[in-house]
Amino acid sequence: MRQCIRARYLLAHEEGSHVLIEHGEVVVDGSRIVFAGPRATGPAAETVIELGDALLIPGLIDLDALTDIDHTIIDSWQSRELGLGLQWSRDYAEHRRRAVFDAEERAFIREYGFAQLLLHGVTTAMPIASEVHSDWAETCEDAIAMGEAAERLGLRVYLGPSYRSGVNVVDADGTRSIYWNEALGNDGFDGAARFLDWARAQDSDLVHGALLPCRIETLGADLMRRTAKLAVESGVPVRLHALQGLLERRLILEEFGAPPLEVLAQTGLLGPNLLIPHGIYIDSNPFVDADTDTDLATLAASGATVIHCPLTMARHGAALDSFARYQSAGVRLALGTDSFPPDLVRGIDTGVTVAKILAHRTDAIGYADYVTAATLGGATALGRTDLGRIEAGATADLVAFRLGDPLDGVLDDPIRTLCMNSTARAAIFSMIAGRIVMRDGRIPGIDLTAMTRRAQRLFDRMKDAYSERDYLRRSTDDLFPASFPGARRGD
Repeated sequence: MRQCIRARYLLAHEEGSHVLIEHGEVVVDGSRIVFAGPRATGPAAETVIELGDALLIPGLIDLDALTDIDHTIIDSWQSRELGLGLQWSRDYAEHRRRAVFDAEERAFIREYGFAQLLLHGVTTAMPIASEVHSDWAETCEDAIAMGEAAERLGLRVYLGPSYRSGVNVVDADGTRSIYWNEALGNDGFDGAARFLDWARAQDSDLVHGALLPCRIETLGADLMRRTAKLAVESGVPVRLHALQGLLERRLILEEFGAPPLEVLAQTGLLGPNLLIPHGIYIDSNPFVDADTDTDLATLAASGATVIHCPLTMARHGAALDSFARYQSAGVRLALGTDSFPPDLVRGIDTGVTVAKILAHRTDAIGYADYVTAATLGGATALGRTDLGRIEAGATADLVAFRLGDPLDGVLDDPIRTLCMNSTARAAIFSMIAGRIVMRDGRIPGIDLTAMTRRAQRLFDRMKDAYSERDYLRRSTDDLFPASFPGARRGD
């Protein structure tokens, strides 16, 4: 059945780049786009969907997609001393670690995260969740439950269980180090390999296997080499958080005697199938103590993709320095959310604004560059020439954002108006591979109010569990003081 989707503005694709069409339409036949252009010039369709005063763009691709209950709201504003309390203590890692949530609760949390992604206009996601409240990392069974949830909801995912052979810990004297457990790392890797077989057997464009080890400083050299080898043999992408902090750099230098990017190259991971969130702390970064300036060229030559998560990094006091410099050097760039809300529109505005601050120029980077990274950039990273674009032959992944909300003010250029005056909560329509998965803020089969009530209960339990991991065993009230003190009451 052919469907025709019409909107006031359409971001179509011509000759390698996005183009804006006023009063445009897209005709979809099955899972594919057969036409994109001016209204009433395409082939006839059995169903016509009028979106009205809206901007219709390619589905957003989030390659560091939060599929968790919110933790950034409680771990991105502490002092250094309080921040140490949010890590695992060495004693907890060695003797007392436990899973805060059981398997069913973890599956619910991931499905809740998937629903949030759909509501914010994401059509392809590479999930991420915190391991802090696990007993080590994710399991093959966790990833299978996520794949099944994605199929139900209609979200395209590239996923696998996280795994690691070490964990960041705080020692009794307040210093940071790594607690190693190679056996758990090997078990996690074996689970990731099993999941690749499971995902392949599904034969579905909604569920794809990927290798998603944790942070570079939590992987031994052998586990990195095995990951690189399996990725080549299986033809799947690898996402590995790296170049994201000064502590990471110090720990890697101590463990390997080489900086992170060199370690990625030595272990065979650095290549076109590697996706790196967040890619900030390279040798040219002003906060990095290095006597070289070659990392940017090395990244570009490798074909690896940097997954830029501007909102999350800004919340943690860091920034890509800068998007325009990486882009000019030829580094592949995609976007991720990595925290709540999973709002790439808000992330785009944050990224553009931070780039202006770093450059002291209002034309440091354009909104079009960031939108391109959130669509074509993600598609390129996944090797998918059929995603991230609206043109005949592409997969029908579409998302529309309303433009007529009085709270957004007046309308100028629709891309800039959306990114500057609105958020991804303006999403009113989402289609993935020709299937409508969200309309007017509703997802078939999802009671978001009930989900949020349960998520709140789980969040409260997660928050309470921080005390048992804190190396000083402080109370929740001490670890998470309120923004303002409570009012003093009279006698």
